[in-house]
Amino acid sequence: MLRARACIPNKLFPPVPLSHRCPWADPCMDSPSNATMPCGFLLQGFSEFPNLRPLLFLLLLGVHLATLSGNLLILVAVASMPSRQPMLLFLCQLSAIELCYTVVVVPRSLADLSTPGHSRGSPISFLGCAFQMQMFVALGGAECFLLAAMAYDRYVAICHPLRYAALVTSGLCARLALACCFGGLAVSVGLTVAIFHLPFCGSRLLVHFFCDITALLHLACTRSYADELPLLGACLVLLLLPSVFILASYGAIAAALCRLRCPRGRGKAASTCASHLAVTFLHYGCATFMYVRPRASYSPRLDRTLALVYTNVTPLLYPLIYSLRNREITAALRRVLGRRRPGQAPEGDLREL
Repeated sequence: MLRARACIPNKLFPPVPLSHRCPWADPCMDSPSNATMPCGFLLQGFSEFPNLRPLLFLLLLGVHLATLSGNLLILVAVASMPSRQPMLLFLCQLSAIELCYTVVVVPRSLADLSTPGHSRGSPISFLGCAFQMQMFVALGGAECFLLAAMAYDRYVAICHPLRYAALVTSGLCARLALACCFGGLAVSVGLTVAIFHLPFCGSRLLVHFFCDITALLHLACTRSYADELPLLGACLVLLLLPSVFILASYGAIAAALCRLRCPRGRGKAASTCASHLAVTFLHYGCATFMYVRPRASYSPRLDRTLALVYTNVTPLLYPLIYSLRNREITAALRRVLGRRRPGQAPEGDLREL
């Protein structure tokens, strides 16, 4: 069971009755000198800006509803297709991941912004914080693996077009999709256990709107580099290894494009990779900047602002990127929304995803 090992009294919290203590807390919590430490953490969110909270709430609510609508539309559009290509499984999984990704973080943030009573922060239990971080890492890790699997599809479609139907089957896509989910889940469980075995001290005030890894490491009492090894290991598995695979795939794609003599064919083949490259740069760029750096460079308020972008804006951009770049998805969306032009036939190609 996860355990909080620091027991430091603080005047910020009111006395906690023995009947309301954490069942997983240390024995030192029962001593009279430490009877003021409650369970869990405080999420500061944006409580230091009370005048901006209504505007921020409306802004986040609008972005959240647009993100949910966009990803749900893609799922419904793909499900409405009479014949679905195998690669559309990857696109459905990407939309499902983005839906869960925002649901893990944003509703809690909206609830905190709409509650005026939390002047210092919103309380969150120890296990609740651990669960939120674990789900956040699991979904982000699954997306890292999924983008690598989609790079393999780009490689087969461009470098081996005649063998595409034989190599990229529905069964392979389903197995890769499951492997992405289980891989992200395994890494997230290990990282969560490692982070929440660190001793946390002080006020336990997280200068963040959700339980992010950097905010928790910043709150840990220890300053040893060994405490950062689990995060570095997770970055190695979730960021470095898929990045190497993606770079190798696009290196082979670039070599194949250079051998094409027809400029029009080269441009059309390159355009099929544009949407995947855009999403890959957004996802890996944000994750690398946030987590691949030493703890000494952490800036809680800057990290909180950046997290606001990559948990709200980038999930909104993904369905726009894919729907605008793929004619098959665009045609399906028009059919779902009842806006298909007379005489228009479904068009597009699997390799345009």
